[in-house]
Amino acid sequence: VSNGTINAITDRLVPELRAWQERELEAVYPFVWLDAIHYKIKENGRFISKALYTILGLNIEGKKELLGLYLSESEGARYWLSVLTDMQNRGVKDILIASVDGLKGFPEAIEAVYPKTEVQLCVIHQIRNSVKYVASKNQKAFMSDLKCVYRATTQNAAEQALDELEPKWGAQYPLVIKSWRSKWENLSVYFKYPEQVRRAIYTTNAVEAVHRQFRKLTKTKGG
Repeated sequence: VSNGTINAITDRLVPELRAWQERELEAVYPFVWLDAIHYKIKENGRFISKALYTILGLNIEGKKELLGLYLSESEGARYWLSVLTDMQNRGVKDILIASVDGLKGFPEAIEAVYPKTEVQLCVIHQIRNSVKYVASKNQKAFMSDLKCVYRATTQNAAEQALDELEPKWGAQYPLVIKSWRSKWENLSVYFKYPEQVRRAIYTTNAVEAVHRQFRKLTKTKGG
């Protein structure tokens, strides 16, 4: 494909993409999932890392909608704050529940723009990060006990299981227990809701599924 053809296609697409990115959004979204995917991009003859910020929403009709894509040098709570501010400027007045990963400062960034929004930290991310600190010989037993926390039927039962986890594993893995304790307010939001809602919000899997599609579309074919 010639450079002229590529330029012609780009000139036609860019205004349409800009219009999509700046379009007005609905006033209320019951659920929003926020996550970033990282790419290596060739720029000025060298490869650099970029973060693509993705916002996936569930509207009041129950349909998932890609609300926006934003490109930045790296992922950070400060840039997420600017992304959320842009959403607000595009008409989003309220979000019931935002599901996010464990990025430091993320809940505070959301609260700054949407103070009434409940923030659910991804439980799967938390589990994966916890297991990293557990010796391989203890992982099976630890995960069996931890399952009683995140798969509990009520928040009270989950908190009781967490209390029982500490005397058994706290001495060996104090950082893991401390992490669950310090993040519990945002890890336990899903217990307030019925099972169908819990499955939707306790993980960022919905937006990660979108990222998997991005990977397929952007994967370089070997020659």
